[in-house]
Amino acid sequence: MTAFRFIPVTPHLLLSPYIAKMYVFESSGRLPELDKKLIVPNANFKLTLTYRNGIAAGIGTNTFVQDENKLSLAGIIDTPVSLDPCDDIQTGTIIIEFNPVGAYRLFRLSYADIKNQIVELGDLLGNYTKELESRLAEINSVTLKLQLLQNFLIKRLEKTTADPIYDYCIDRITAADGIISVAKLEKETGYSSRWLHTKFSEHLGTGPKNLSEIIRFKQVYRAYSAGSDMKGLKTYMYRYYHDQSHFIRAFKRFTGYTPTDLQNSMNELATRHYTS
Repeated sequence: MTAFRFIPVTPHLLLSPYIAKMYVFESSGRLPELDKKLIVPNANFKLTLTYRNGIAAGIGTNTFVQDENKLSLAGIIDTPVSLDPCDDIQTGTIIIEFNPVGAYRLFRLSYADIKNQIVELGDLLGNYTKELESRLAEINSVTLKLQLLQNFLIKRLEKTTADPIYDYCIDRITAADGIISVAKLEKETGYSSRWLHTKFSEHLGTGPKNLSEIIRFKQVYRAYSAGSDMKGLKTYMYRYYHDQSHFIRAFKRFTGYTPTDLQNSMNELATRHYTS
């Protein structure tokens, strides 16, 4: 049986407002064949360093392979992802997940172009990334790798400024667990829905409505991952969705399965990723 674990890491104080979570993923080999190997959308961008073995990820019909000692950035994801080590050997990966106010402060990119995509950081930032990858590969200590990566991010943070209207909207959507309309954001900010959608596309890669749907589902899936049965999930269902069919459509959209089908299958990676 493959053993794997998520080791949480506390981010640097300067980065903590922009990082949802940071951790090291270790695995003794490929995950069990029967495991769904799901990573369910959680509204975070992911910077990944595979320092031992590689990782293969499936998003829709596309497959992305991240080789050992490479950095990659995953854009906003609104579809289920399948994940597994490339080879059946020991695997080590550092993952830094940025919240929706984090990515644009650290990377000036066309975020709409990398929605539902995983892209090598070198293709986005050029030669500097190659130098960083070489330095990371020379370091044996995972702690020192984390320190170097965070220093890299702090330097990038120093070169950018906040967008207060966008940040306000993100805070409102997050505080409301995704239950807030674009019309409400229009009224509170004084900006039109078209302007807000353009701003979100620029900084996030998707609109406020889609982000709200991901964050709303996140509340339900967190409870599901923590072990809530169908009876317990109904409490969340009616809090966040109009009716059962609305809830099931959202569940199938973000996981690829119905709640019953997924609950009756092996799904350890998905649940551990959400609860770790």
